[in-house]
Amino acid sequence: MKQSRILLIDDDESLLQVTAHQLHQGGYHVTTATSGEEGLEQFKHNSFEAVITDWALPKMNGIEVVKGVRGFSKEVAVIIITAFGTVENAVEACTLGADNYLTKPFSREQLRFALEKALRLRHLQEENIKLKSELLEKYDFHNIVAKSGKMEDVLKMVGRVAESNATVLILGESGTGKELVTKAIHYNSPRKDQVFVTVNCPSIPENLLESELFGHVRGAFTGAMKDRRGKFERADGGTVFLDEIGDLKPELQAKLLRVLQEKEIERVGGDKPIKVDIRILAATNQDLEACVKEGTFREDLYYRLTVVPIIIPPLRERKEEIPYLVDHFLHKFARGRRLRLSEKARQTLLSYDWPGNVRELENAMERAAILTTTDLIAPEVLPPQLRPEAVDFADDNVIRIPDEGISLDEIERRCLQIALEKFNGNQTHAAKFLSIPRHILLYRMKKLGVS
Repeated sequence: MKQSRILLIDDDESLLQVTAHQLHQGGYHVTTATSGEEGLEQFKHNSFEAVITDWALPKMNGIEVVKGVRGFSKEVAVIIITAFGTVENAVEACTLGADNYLTKPFSREQLRFALEKALRLRHLQEENIKLKSELLEKYDFHNIVAKSGKMEDVLKMVGRVAESNATVLILGESGTGKELVTKAIHYNSPRKDQVFVTVNCPSIPENLLESELFGHVRGAFTGAMKDRRGKFERADGGTVFLDEIGDLKPELQAKLLRVLQEKEIERVGGDKPIKVDIRILAATNQDLEACVKEGTFREDLYYRLTVVPIIIPPLRERKEEIPYLVDHFLHKFARGRRLRLSEKARQTLLSYDWPGNVRELENAMERAAILTTTDLIAPEVLPPQLRPEAVDFADDNVIRIPDEGISLDEIERRCLQIALEKFNGNQTHAAKFLSIPRHILLYRMKKLGVS
């Protein structure tokens, strides 16, 4: 295991040697210096994970050493040790960039504990910076596949709204990439260093959603043992993404309207308004205008949400992007191989309508990468529903199953499509036709990618 390199600075040479020996025994590689000037020279020309410096040094004291170290690096852990410890000194040291503060005399265990804690904190900060950098790279506009005119228009709009603080409503069928677009907006906005919170509205039980969003006070309901902040409060300064907002119940729609208008919330059971600075992005696969006409979605909330609407086209309307998306997904799932499509497999992909959109294509490529025994992907390793002969419905809608079999999901998907086509997309009539409740129909449509 790699030893952490420590720079130890102290003008008391006997204490310097004892402390260095203790650190050596603890598995650290230690470089010593007897003055602040010598220590900073060592720091400039060598790589260290931590600096431990005495406070009372001749000429250049420990605080000046901290300032000098921080002038070169924000990542290195810094600990100050002193024989004259006060609360004021500790506060000053930490304010100027020290990670910890030890008062002499200290034990070997206290020193190791302080050093391990400081190194762990710095490693976590480095990891956080790395993850943020990866997120920024992942959701950079240039990394989103947009090879059609329609998607190029979408990305142009995303680029324009990212710099603003406007509320954005993303519309599109399931699997088109709505969440990808919301993250691209956030990670290219002034709020990119703040928290991004996702709320999938239909996935949270109705009786818990209000508390999840707004928080609650102690005693607000059975089981509310203490005050709890909701997602809106926790996202203060950042962005909240409300996915499938069309499923939000009317009473919560009214509360969300207040958040958008007044920038404040009230916890469940509370009577004190709490100001929040959040940007709201929302998405849905429903026709919200139709929902407004039906009375299931508030008109005033609809207009508040559609300050900037962005419509993501389904994959069947941008099939020219399929080869590029396929290359992207095959690279993702290749595990070191150089996978490519056979010509017949490529034609199969281009001739399919992709009711599950990009998500369905990604799943198909993952399956193909797992099942193929060669680097050339043939139609046989693609999902059965992609092949034209996979399923056939006679004029009387009796299913003819091919000899090689078919997935039950594909049969159910086709039944849903027939019912919806029969009633021109009316979900209530389609559900009645299939002898299932409407909410079950909606659940199955979402699961199987039926628009």
